[in-house]
Formats: sequence, structure tokens, C-alpha cells
Amino acid sequence: MINLGISLLVYALVLLALKFGAGLSPLYAALLALLGFAGCFFLLSRRTSRQLTQLMEGVQRDMQAGRTEKAVKSLQDSYSLGKWQFFVTSQINAQIGCILYLKRDFAQAFDYLQKGFSRHWVAMAMLAICYMKRNKPEQMKAAFEKAVAATKNESLVWSLYAFCLDKVGERGKAIEVLEKGVKKGAADDTLLTNLAALQEGKKMKMKGYGDLWYQFHLEKPGAMMKQQTRAVQGRRKIVRR
Repeated sequence: MINLGISLLVYALVLLALKFGAGLSPLYAALLALLGFAGCFFLLSRRTSRQLTQLMEGVQRDMQAGRTEKAVKSLQDSYSLGKWQFFVTSQINAQIGCILYLKRDFAQAFDYLQKGFSRHWVAMAMLAICYMKRNKPEQMKAAFEKAVAATKNESLVWSLYAFCLDKVGERGKAIEVLEKGVKKGAADDTLLTNLAALQEGKKMKMKGYGDLWYQFHLEKPGAMMKQQTRAVQGRRKIVRR
């Protein structure tokens, strides 16, 4: 990557200047040159990170305004940033994959999510769900393991993992996953309720996570609203009696 290459060049130039120009011993020259390398790499990496942050802020504004195509185009036009710093390209791929997944363009999203940043837990969870829908449970589990490793105290990712395991017929493993989530500090009311439900042989209820849950397209908000409407209507009938 360019940032690393420039920093190594600075290291070499400083080393030669101090060793042959200033007459310092090789050890002191190497130590000072190493400081120059670290400082240069830090400043260059910080510049790239700032550029990436500005890019993502613009993408977020486009998404909030409903300009998803423009958001994807902005990300695709920014691949050049990946030449400067490690993991930038994979972060861009993860973001594009998430946007396409939200648009329900699952086939195209899958291609980007596969190349996404493994520390982006939302992207890894979406990738896992894509594998589940393709009847590839082992790849699903591997993707979810990356997701939970990226954010161990996030309740939703553990619940998503368990939900999908239960969906593919591995309820025992789903219970183990939620129990592990509790140990990792991800326990909240929704996770604990779902753990109890699985232990009792019941289905998980994910509506407690709200929009964060619905973005994964495993359940339609409309279905839940209809259930709530029927429940309200039922209560009204009881009152009328």
C-alpha cells in the first residue's frame, strides 16, 4: 500500500542520512529512523482515515435522502483510496454490500459482502443470512462467527445467529450461542427472553430490536403490524361484551 511504501522510503532515507551524513552508530540511526517511519505512517494513515470518514458521511446523507444509487456510485468511485491503506477496499465493499442488501438486491449484495471487511458485523451478518438462503449452513456459521467476534457485546448479532441456527433446524446450537452471548456481556431483555423461549421449545421473537432487526429482511414489519392490529381488535371485542 502507498502509505506503507512512503513510510518505508522515509525510514531508509533517514537511516542513510543519520548513519552516513551525521555519523551516528547504526543502532541509534535505526532507532531514530524507526521513529520517522512510525510518525510518517501515522500521519498518512490518519489522512486516509479522514478521507474515508468524509466519504461515509456523504454516503450516509445520500442514504437518508433516499439516494441509494448515488451512494453506491460514490463508494465505487472511491476504490482508489484502497491503494493507500490496508482494509479500505474491504470496508468500501462491506458498505456497498449492505446498501444493496437493504435494497433487496441480494444476489449483487452477496458478491460485495463476500469481499467485505470482517470487522463490519452488520455486513458479516448479512453475508451469513445470504449463505443461509443458499442452503450453506457451514458458511453461514463461519460468517456469523466473524460477526460476533467483531462485536461481542452486541445483543442483536447473537440473536440473529441463534435465529438463523433455529431456522436451519439447529435449536440446540442456537441455545448454546445465546448462552455464549450472555457470557460475553450481550445479555439484554430481548436476548434473555429469546433464550428462555428456545429452552421452552418456542419460537424467538425479534421485534424488540425494531428497525435494526427488520433491516435484515428476515421478517416483514407488516406481518407484525397485522398481528398487533388483530390483537387490538380482539381486545376491543372483549371490551364491547
